[in-house]
Amino acid sequence: MKFALIICTYLRPQPLLQLLQSVRKQTLYPDEILIVDGSTNPENEIALQENHFVNLSYFLVPPTHRGLTKQRNYGIERVGNDVEIVCFLDDDTVLESDYLEQLLSTYQIHPEALGVGGHIINETECEWVGHNYKAKIGEYFFDGWKRKDGSRFVLRKKLGLDSDCPPGFSPLFSHGRSVGFLPPSGKIYEVELLMGGVSSFKKKVFGTMQFSTYFEGYGLYEDADFTLRVAKTGKLYVNTSAKLTHHHDASGRPNQYQYGKMVVRNGWYVWRTKNPKPSLDAKLKWHSITIVLTMIRFSNTFTSGKRAAAFTEALGRTVGWWSLLINKPKIKN
Repeated sequence: MKFALIICTYLRPQPLLQLLQSVRKQTLYPDEILIVDGSTNPENEIALQENHFVNLSYFLVPPTHRGLTKQRNYGIERVGNDVEIVCFLDDDTVLESDYLEQLLSTYQIHPEALGVGGHIINETECEWVGHNYKAKIGEYFFDGWKRKDGSRFVLRKKLGLDSDCPPGFSPLFSHGRSVGFLPPSGKIYEVELLMGGVSSFKKKVFGTMQFSTYFEGYGLYEDADFTLRVAKTGKLYVNTSAKLTHHHDASGRPNQYQYGKMVVRNGWYVWRTKNPKPSLDAKLKWHSITIVLTMIRFSNTFTSGKRAAAFTEALGRTVGWWSLLINKPKIKN
């Protein structure tokens, strides 16, 4: 299968080069690499002029196409007609040498797949404990593997607000566990959510769907919205043998206040994408979890080393939640 790789970037010349150097070492090399740059300075372009990569095309988008979802749609429109699979990578990821080969092999194993995601290996440590293990309150256990559970999930368990779905599936009250909770088992798992920055899709998907331009700029949760819509029409998978690392470069990110607002408002949007007519129980759980998570961020003002960031994010979450009472997002497809 011919496949293209789209990398949307913004003000990150060094992470972008590090990613492309890992692409250069792949056992299966892309037929096309499209760099879709929304930068406001020439540093990315200069870095690419000084470093040659085979099959690479560079696009500096005009301001009207700047922002993650707009840049992805811009890149999709410029992929070759004979391309069958379109892959996406965040510009601050680094690939294991067989990442693309493992990713593409999933479409051979599961020819019905509309999309396949890779597996980030540097964010959480997991331990194999066998299928008969009984998890403790501070642990998360799935498919024979355990990991330390975050404080927010521990509290949600105690309050009866934990997700009732496996990783990569969204409960009717949203706030589920992402594909990041899948273990490094080497298996392929069916999901309905993919991380956009480590994803791929059959090109035919884009004949009827685009990334929603509701998610402007940084585009928080834009991947959840898109993949939930795709999952309503076909199968999605994560191949945990397609491994990469994610380095969360701080440049190009919104301030903590805006991020907090986006967490709540974009989270509401994604919830209603999955469940447009939620029951009273689902509404109570979504709002309860949102309030609990906001309270946790306020408490981090006194317990974390980044007190100002915790407070401003919590303030943004609070404003975002109250704004839903008078100005709910309008769902776009």
